[in-house]
Amino acid sequence: MREKQSENNLASLLAVGEPGNLALCGQNREITYEELNQLVAAGRDWLTDRGVQPGDRVALSLPNVAPMPVFYYALLSLGAIVVPLNPLLSAREVSFHLKNSGARLLVGWQGTRAEQEKEAIETEAELVFIGPDSRLEPSQKSWEPAPVYADEPAVLLYTSGTTGKPKGATLTHRNLLSNARTVAETFIYIPEDVFFGGLPLFHAFGQTVSMNAVFAAGATIALLARFTPADAAALCESAGVSVLAAVPSMYGALAKHLEDRDVSGLHGSLRFGISGGSALPASVHEDFNRLLDCPIYEGYGLSETSPVVTFNQARFGLVVGSVGRPLPGVEVAVRAESGAELPSGEPGQLWVRGENVMAGYWQDDAATAASFDGDWFATGDIARIDDEGNVYIVDRIKDMILRNGYSIYPREIEDVIYTHPGVHLVAVVGKPSDRVGEEVCAVLVPKSELDLPQQEQLVAELDELCRTKLAAYKYPRQFKIVSELPLGPTGKILKREL
Repeated sequence: MREKQSENNLASLLAVGEPGNLALCGQNREITYEELNQLVAAGRDWLTDRGVQPGDRVALSLPNVAPMPVFYYALLSLGAIVVPLNPLLSAREVSFHLKNSGARLLVGWQGTRAEQEKEAIETEAELVFIGPDSRLEPSQKSWEPAPVYADEPAVLLYTSGTTGKPKGATLTHRNLLSNARTVAETFIYIPEDVFFGGLPLFHAFGQTVSMNAVFAAGATIALLARFTPADAAALCESAGVSVLAAVPSMYGALAKHLEDRDVSGLHGSLRFGISGGSALPASVHEDFNRLLDCPIYEGYGLSETSPVVTFNQARFGLVVGSVGRPLPGVEVAVRAESGAELPSGEPGQLWVRGENVMAGYWQDDAATAASFDGDWFATGDIARIDDEGNVYIVDRIKDMILRNGYSIYPREIEDVIYTHPGVHLVAVVGKPSDRVGEEVCAVLVPKSELDLPQQEQLVAELDELCRTKLAAYKYPRQFKIVSELPLGPTGKILKREL
C-alpha cells in the first residue's frame, strides 16, 4: 500500500549514527551526530522562516563545507526538493537552473556572490549567501523527517542530454536511499570508518558515495573544500581516513605527490579506494597500490541512476579495466540499435533498471520518453559484459568530455564560441590528459583567412569570451585554428577524426 512515511525520507539516514560519534570533521571543526541533528533542526527553522514548504525547490550552491550537508538534510526533512549547484557556475548558468527548476531560494557561498548575483537576481528566487563565519546556532528541538511517498522527488541533479541543454534528473527518496544503503552494504562501510570528503557534494558521486552512504553507516566524513594533492594527503593523515573516494585525476595527483614522501602515516588507516567519473588508468592504480598498499575499486554510474550502477567488489575480486558488476538490486543489459539484447562480449548500448533509476527529467516529458523503454533506462554509453558479469565501458555515444570528474558538454561551449562574429565552424573535443583526464580543446575555422597576429588576437578574444560565459572547469584550455574541419555526407563535423 502506497502511503507517506517518515522512514521513506532520505533525511532519516541521520538517525543511524550514534549521537556521540563524529559525523563531520576537517576544516578545524568536529561535529557529532547529535550536533549535526541539532544543526539540521536549526536549519529547518531558518528555512521555514523563509517560507520553504514541502515540494518547494531550493538551490544549494556550496562547496564542501559543513553547511552543505546541514541544509541538504534540513530541506529533505521538510519535504522540500534539493537542487545542488556547482559554486563555479557562471551567472548565466545559475540563472538557467533557477528558472528551470522554479527554485524559490538559493543558498550560495559568499565567495561566488559577485558572479552569481549578476543574472540570478533577475529570477524569482530569493538569494542568500553565507560564508565561513556564518554559523547556525544548534537547536535543541527534536525533529522527525516529513512523511513522504517513497517515489516523491528528493533531489534535482542537473545533467545534459545529447543537445547539451541542461536537464534535471529527478531523483526520488527511494532512488537515493536505495543506492546509499546498497553502496554502504556492498563495501561494508562501518561506523569506525572515516571517509575522504574531497569529491564535490553537489555532484552525484560525492552525494551518494561520500555522504549519504556514509551516514547510512553512521560513519564520519572528513571534509575538504578544495582539492589539492598536498591538502588531501594532509587530511587523510590527520583525520585517519580509511576509505578514499575520488576521481582518477585525483588519484593520479595524489600518487605523484606522495612518490618521494614518507607515507607511513597513511598505511595504518587506509582500507581501500573507490573510483568513478572516468576511466581509471591501470598505471595510476598500480602506482597508488604500490605506494599505499591500497586497492582501488572502479565503478560506473550516472546522475540519472543515483548514481551507482556497477562497481568492482572485493567478494568477486578486482578486475582492472572493468567497472565491475551491478550492485544488488540493479540490472544491466547491452542492446543493439534494434533493441535486441546482445550476447556476452558484444558491444552495444548499456541499459539499466532498478530502484536507483530516476523518475524522469524535470518538466521534460519528451527527453524522459526518449531515454526509457518501459523501466529500462538508456545510458547513452557503449559497453560490453563478459561471461562473469563484469561490465566494460567501451566508448561514449555522446561527445561528453570528462574533466576532473566533471561532465562537460561540447554543444554548450560551441554555442558560446559561435556568438563571436569571427568564427565560421567550431568543434569542441576532449583531449587525453594525465592531469585532468580530458582537457577541453576547441578546433575552429575562422570566417576569413587570418595572419598569425590576427589568429592570436582571435584566440585571446575567444578565451576571454569563454571565461566570461562558462564555469571555470568548462572553458577550453586550447584553441586550434584550422582551414577546414572534417565533414560527413550530411555536413556534420566528424569529431572522431580530430
